[in-house]
Amino acid sequence: MVNKDGSIPVNHKRVERIMKENGIRSRVSKKFKATTNSNHKLPVAENILNRDFTADKPNEKMVSDITYLWTEEGWLYVAAIMDLCGQKIIGLSMSERMTKDLVINALNDAYRRAGKPKGTILHSDRGSQYCSNDYQYLLNKYGFVCSMSRKGNCWDNAPMESFWGKMKCEWLYGKHFKNRQEARSAVFEYIEIFYNRQRIHASNDYITPEEFYANALKKVEAA
Repeated sequence: MVNKDGSIPVNHKRVERIMKENGIRSRVSKKFKATTNSNHKLPVAENILNRDFTADKPNEKMVSDITYLWTEEGWLYVAAIMDLCGQKIIGLSMSERMTKDLVINALNDAYRRAGKPKGTILHSDRGSQYCSNDYQYLLNKYGFVCSMSRKGNCWDNAPMESFWGKMKCEWLYGKHFKNRQEARSAVFEYIEIFYNRQRIHASNDYITPEEFYANALKKVEAA
């Protein structure tokens, strides 16, 4: 069997055996401190998503999260939103500060790029940025359904945790950034050029997130 791009899928057990025989280890991302500040008195939403990460069509379920990168200028904070249909990153925001505006800008980006959907479940952790009145107001205005992880449970947002791990291992591992602009460019290149449009996924039947998402969207429009 040959994929559309000419590559040949290989069983993961064979890869594991070859790596073991040749003393090859996978790169593991460094552990970073949590970006979630759940020590607040703001209202918290129910975990509606409940770890059901399957989605047959775009704008059905999305997940969001924040991570950060170190530069010589200081931290660069990154907020992203993933559509679980194809695991495409649909919203992105970067800033030198981890405030509610960071996640609001990512939400605005996702809302615009997704075609202003209604009724989409948007899951996040229960950090103060996501629980802020301004963010919640915008969710309601746009017609999103808010869902939040249980306290201290990263598995409730596993797709985003996995995505950050991929980005840091596949693209940012060992890189040193002189300033935030360098880090911004690297994140943008990984997400918009490589991850969404070039990186194939076994869960997507070995096609890219962009292709999987586009195919699903065509089926919805044709129905």
